[in-house]
Amino acid sequence: MRSNFIGIADVHEVPKLAAVIDVMRAFAKGAQRIVFAETLDSARDLKARNPDWLALQDGVPLPGFDLVNSPALLRSLDLKGRTLVQKTTAGTVGALSVADAEIVLCASFVVADATASFLLDQKPDEVVFVVTGDGGQAEEDRACAEYIAKRAAVSQVHAAPYIDRARNSIAAAKLTEGARQGHPGIHPEDVDLCLDLNAFSFVMLATREHSHMVLRPTHLVPPTPAPSP
Repeated sequence: MRSNFIGIADVHEVPKLAAVIDVMRAFAKGAQRIVFAETLDSARDLKARNPDWLALQDGVPLPGFDLVNSPALLRSLDLKGRTLVQKTTAGTVGALSVADAEIVLCASFVVADATASFLLDQKPDEVVFVVTGDGGQAEEDRACAEYIAKRAAVSQVHAAPYIDRARNSIAAAKLTEGARQGHPGIHPEDVDLCLDLNAFSFVMLATREHSHMVLRPTHLVPPTPAPSP
């Protein structure tokens, strides 16, 4: 399995299998599905047409949005069975850039080994890892992508060096400093939660549903044991 690491701007051809990597804060525990919106206005429009949906964005809380993508701020909310409409600056854009791929995974450290197991099961010739942050140079996203690629190739991988790279990244430092200064939409525990390796046992699969790209948590089906001789 070849691993190709590219930024969003480098997506020029439709890959067969793409793994979109966004480490910092891009998950909402318990949600049934996440509908990606291309713009803030389109997210607000989807929310207006579906009042039971919750609109989520990153950064400072904005009018028309219910949530910010801080895992620490989201963890106390009951999102079970809910639909979120999401517009974020990295993960959403990255997912939409490969929307026409046969298989689109969205991943971070919290679903890293499940994602690697999915790749092992699929056995693709190539995986295109879309490193969404900082024009494809974000250290936390690249570290996560490299960990998943390595984990899909080798059964035993020490995760600590990859986690340390992410923890010492510019994005983690900015998030930590923002929390220290009390910026809205950020929590002091966000970085730790984003680097909680394998917090969840599902993969995040994005598929076309009507005119939208929708992300769903998908639990892997364990292999059926061979019958006893």
